[in-house]
Amino acid sequence: MPERRDSIRRDSRAGQPPTLRDVAERAEVSAMTASRVLRDDPRVLPATRDRVRAAAAALGYRPNVVARSLRLGRGTGLVGLVVTNLANPFYSRLALGVDSVVAADGLKTVIGNTGQDLDGERDLVADLVARRVDGIIAVPAGSDQRHLAAAASEGVPVVLASRPPDGFDADCVLVDDFGGARDATARLLSRGHRRVGFLGSPPAVYTGTERLRGYTAALADAGLPADTRLVSQGQTEPAEAERAAARLLALPDPPTALFCSNNRNTIGAFRAIRATGTDTALAGFDDFELADALGLPLTLVAYDSDELGRTAGRLLVERIRERRGGCAAPAGGEKADDGPVAPMPPRRVVAPTGLVEYGP
Repeated sequence: MPERRDSIRRDSRAGQPPTLRDVAERAEVSAMTASRVLRDDPRVLPATRDRVRAAAAALGYRPNVVARSLRLGRGTGLVGLVVTNLANPFYSRLALGVDSVVAADGLKTVIGNTGQDLDGERDLVADLVARRVDGIIAVPAGSDQRHLAAAASEGVPVVLASRPPDGFDADCVLVDDFGGARDATARLLSRGHRRVGFLGSPPAVYTGTERLRGYTAALADAGLPADTRLVSQGQTEPAEAERAAARLLALPDPPTALFCSNNRNTIGAFRAIRATGTDTALAGFDDFELADALGLPLTLVAYDSDELGRTAGRLLVERIRERRGGCAAPAGGEKADDGPVAPMPPRRVVAPTGLVEYGP
């Protein structure tokens, strides 16, 4: 009869993962004892411990770490990283930087790609909040950040990367987009170029807009007007940038130099220059692998994208600890004599940039 009951139980749970109770029944111990074994409780007898572990291995039992953490009030141990374009090497380096920091704090990174689609970003953030992530690092696709504000209002720590918060308070880590673009454009102008074209991201992208502003400021500093015919925005992939650069190079009075707002545009511009056989000078934002092998003079705005991710990760970990009440107030926080630590004010970190030169 016991064998029949076991058979019925297995049939009723067909396709379901084994539970702690299944392990306990197979090892012929109580569920409490099985739980103690799997928590490495030293009070359990060795023979009992071996029997429970053998039962768990035979059944393929895996403890539900997320559920246990939630019961203990520790969160899920997951953080969400929301980016716009995983095909861009910048985001892979950013993710590595984030993960290196949060992993040291026992957290795991879940990465979501929005493809610059705001609706997709809203859905992704809502899903992360529903899954009870401990925090979110986001590179917003546009200026509408109400969904991120809503996540923060629900108690989920939010850190923004590459774009400041709009309409709510949050920590952010940025690159000196304006200064780097101004410096690179000024370098082209110092070499005698007076018609410098611009290839950039869609206007809704904060970094592209700031880099266009830096490009325009460098022209103004040199006493040159900004010629809108030499500006092309909206390119997110190298093929689009190649077509846009080809159009600029085909103008009756083409630019003698191009400044590109990110590495995807720089690669596309390089292809267009090679295809047309011109000696157009090239500068761009973001250093990238094999830039030194392109074989033409190239000026790039460089910064440490790994450190950008590490900084975002540190800001988030500090907010998670603050939310759990597990750390003293860092610089900027205040502690009353007889009260709790006051919340840290929003922090903004700006990563510096520098210029690197490649080519003959």
